[in-house]
Amino acid sequence: MGDPDELIDLLRTFNLEADRFVEVFTRAHGLHRTDLNAVAYIWRAAEEHKPLTPGELARKLRLSPAATTALLDRLTRAGHVERRHDTADRRRVHLMMQPSARTLAQAFFTPLGRHMRAAFDEFDQEELAAAARFMARVNEATAAAADEANQTA
Repeated sequence: MGDPDELIDLLRTFNLEADRFVEVFTRAHGLHRTDLNAVAYIWRAAEEHKPLTPGELARKLRLSPAATTALLDRLTRAGHVERRHDTADRRRVHLMMQPSARTLAQAFFTPLGRHMRAAFDEFDQEELAAAARFMARVNEATAAAADEANQTA
């Protein structure tokens, strides 16, 4: 069995490297980190056929309505997002990802995915399944810690 402290340290290192990757990418594309996070949330919602509203995005990003409007204005001006009124309820607005946002997200995730897949090549299916279970639990633990911190903040 591995040392839990070593695993925690490796996860911290992963977090720092992921942050560095995001910083380099967003700076190269003239974006804010939150812009990229917003594109990722909007993409996921589109993939699940559950378009986000601005309010839902604000909650996910933990932004004020004014900050969310500014973010969506930037993404709209850049051609990445379109606000569309719901056909059943015209008061409701859905955020739709535009082709340029998909291109941007693919430019971000494709190289990262390529490097990660290469790193995974040395592991067999059983090891990858164990790693997937481990990461799912790590994600749950991290979300629980964030929720706990949010309650005390």
